Amino acid sequence: MDLIAITNRQQARNFIDLPKQLYKNDPNWICPLDSDVEAVFDPSRNTFFSHGVCTRWLLRDDKGQLAGRIAAFINYEKAGKNPQPTGGVGFFECVNDPQAAHLLFDTAKAWLQEKGMQAMDGPVNFGENDKFWGLLIDGFKPPSLGMNYNPPYYAALFESYGFRKLYDQFTNFLDATVPLPERFTRIADRVLKNPGYTFRHFNIKQFDQFAADFREIYNDAWSDFENFTPIETSTIRESFRQMKAIMDEKIIWFAYHDDEPIAVVLCLPDANQLLKHVNGQLNLWGKLKFLWYSKTTTIDRLRIIVMGCKKKFQHHGIESALIRCLQNEVLPRNVIKGVELAWVGDFNDKMLALHKATGARQDKIHRTYRCVF
Repeated sequence: MDLIAITNRQQARNFIDLPKQLYKNDPNWICPLDSDVEAVFDPSRNTFFSHGVCTRWLLRDDKGQLAGRIAAFINYEKAGKNPQPTGGVGFFECVNDPQAAHLLFDTAKAWLQEKGMQAMDGPVNFGENDKFWGLLIDGFKPPSLGMNYNPPYYAALFESYGFRKLYDQFTNFLDATVPLPERFTRIADRVLKNPGYTFRHFNIKQFDQFAADFREIYNDAWSDFENFTPIETSTIRESFRQMKAIMDEKIIWFAYHDDEPIAVVLCLPDANQLLKHVNGQLNLWGKLKFLWYSKTTTIDRLRIIVMGCKKKFQHHGIESALIRCLQNEVLPRNVIKGVELAWVGDFNDKMLALHKATGARQDKIHRTYRCVF
C-alpha cells in the first residue's frame, strides 16, 4: 500500500471524489457539497488556519486503486486545553480493511507527534463542530445537511486501533404532525406572553447586529463546557455565508430580555433532500438540477443545528418559547413533517431534558473518539 500526501490539484480532487466510489452502492449516503469540503482546506475560506495547521493523505492499495483517505489537524486554541496536547483527525474514509485503516491512523499520528501532540480526537472537523464531526454509530439512514454518514464497520476500525469513546452526540427527531405536550406548550406560551421578553427572527439586512447577538449568546451559553473556545465574528460570518443559499430567515429566532440577547435557535431546511441529486457538484449542470428539484420537491424536514441560552436565563422556559416560535411559523405552511433536534452532547443534561420534554425520540448517535499515544 502507498500513502500519498496531498500536494497538487489532482490529488485534492481525488481526495474529494474517493467517497463517491466507496459509497456508490449505498442508498443512504448523500454526497456533501464538494465546495464545502474544499473550503475546510482553503486558508482563504477557513478562519481556523489563523490558529492551526492541517494536512491530508490518500491511500492506494497494492493494485494502485484508491482505498482510503484521512486529514490531520491541530487547533492550537484547543490543543493545550486537554490533559495532553491533542490534535485531530477527520474526513476518514476507508475500505473494510484494518491494515489500511491503521496505516492511515499511523500516518496521522506520526505527523501530529512531530508537532508535539500526544493524542488525537476523531473523526472531527478543522472547524466548528456543526458539520463533518463524529462517527455515526446508530441511525444508519440518509443524513441531513452537514451530518457525517459512514458504514457501520468504521467503529471497529477506530476501536481496533486504540480509539476510545470521548463523548456521544445525540440527534433526536420531533414529529411535527403530532402536537407538542400540553405542559411544554403551556410553559412556552407563558414565556411568550411575558412583556419582559421579546422574540425576533433573523433578518439578513441586520446581519452585523444579529451576528454580534449570536456571538454574545454562544460565548456565554457554552462557556462552562470542557475545552470551550469562544467563537469569533469571522467564524460566524463564514458559517452564515455557507448557509445563505438555503437559509430561511423565519426559522432562525433570537430571544431578548429588555433588549439584551439571551437565547438563540438556528434552524435550517434539510437541503440534502435536494442536494442528493447533484452528487456534490454545484457546477452549471448541478445548479440547474438543484433549481429543478427546488421547484418540484417540497422539503418536509428541518434541522435545528444550534440552540443555546445564557446561563442566567436557563430554566426559565426560554428555549421552550423559541421552539414554540418555530412551531408557530412552520405549522401553517402545512409541509413540515419533522424536525431534527441535532447535535446534543451526552454531557449536556439540560438540553437533553428539553428534547425529552418536546416528545422527541432518539434518531442518531455520533461518537467522538480519542486515542492517547
